[in-house]
Amino acid sequence: MKNRRALGLLTVTHGVNDMYQGAVPALLPFLVAERGYSYALATGIVVAATGLSSVVQPLFGVAVDRRRMSWLVAVGMIAAGVGVGLSGLVDDYAWTWLAIAVSGLGVAAYHPAAAKAARVAGGGSARSMGVFSVGGNVGGALAPLFVALVLNAAGTRGTWLLAVPAVVAGVGYLLARRVSDSGPATATAPASAEGATGRDDWRAFARLSALAVFWSIPYVVMGSFAALNVIGRFHVSTATGTATLTVFTAGGVVGTLAGGWLAERRGRLSTIRLGYLTAALAVAGVVFSPGLAGVLCCTALFGTALFVPFAAQVTLAQDYLPNRVGTASGLTLGLTLSVGGLLSPAFGALADAWGVRTVLVCLVAVLAVAVLITLRLPEPSGPLPSPSSDLEPADAAA
Repeated sequence: MKNRRALGLLTVTHGVNDMYQGAVPALLPFLVAERGYSYALATGIVVAATGLSSVVQPLFGVAVDRRRMSWLVAVGMIAAGVGVGLSGLVDDYAWTWLAIAVSGLGVAAYHPAAAKAARVAGGGSARSMGVFSVGGNVGGALAPLFVALVLNAAGTRGTWLLAVPAVVAGVGYLLARRVSDSGPATATAPASAEGATGRDDWRAFARLSALAVFWSIPYVVMGSFAALNVIGRFHVSTATGTATLTVFTAGGVVGTLAGGWLAERRGRLSTIRLGYLTAALAVAGVVFSPGLAGVLCCTALFGTALFVPFAAQVTLAQDYLPNRVGTASGLTLGLTLSVGGLLSPAFGALADAWGVRTVLVCLVAVLAVAVLITLRLPEPSGPLPSPSSDLEPADAAA
């Protein structure tokens, strides 16, 4: 890895930032119980967090490509935390919605700048991007526990405590940049504007964006129905059903790390194809396994396989658009991944009409299409960017 210290710091900030993505769904039961929100109002809060964030994230990517804005790593993370922290301090729904929207904008501002910095810190490798991505996975997984611990003790008026990790991590990141600014590394690091590093291949990027859409659908749908499938089929407790979701999430952490490692050794395209093909077979196993143990094993395999392509897809998107790394990151991590959430009500209606297993069968078809798309992805034609060309001196030395 090109710069372990910088990558480690960015991985920590990714975990903190994405904790606030996971905090919003975890907040809803507390807000509904205390304020009596309807499901429609609760859903509106989720839209404020995710819908707005996904739409504006590519715009932040464009801005990051045009100007040196690595400070967005800290500012975006702090905004994400402060927005969640303010959400419980007032009873008015409009102000709560606005606070969550600010948090969503902060999350959106963070990702393109941080993904661009992580690319440079890791020398453009998929393995380093996998490490960076795992930070977000861990942060999202810890969010429900963090929210429950704080609000069970302090109530919704204690949401301000939720902002503490973001403020601490954001200030720490800015201080680290200031220290490296004054260090000897900045004397040799070039401060010139970014130069072109190759030809942007928009056709290949469009195919990869379509693939990211077909990634987001199984991710969102399985996250929504994994527990319900087990509870409905085997008549187990809610706790057992929740354990299925935990297995799925844990598999994602393993898959992200394994995918980065495989991409370094077997190539990104081979890794991406293997991930989607295995994920399709794993969903089939979830559908047709006769026992609970088999379903749990296949769910874990699915979570692992689905995340195997993740880091490779992000670095591949950046290499398809070497002159617009921020834009590539914003689109890959933002807008395309939101499609699964936008389509989730349609899958919910399908489950109401035909059952959860029918929805899971549809996922096999979705992943089969994804496999076909992977066969049309080319290798990037241009070289990787030099580390100094995409990062400010402070970030390269962090």
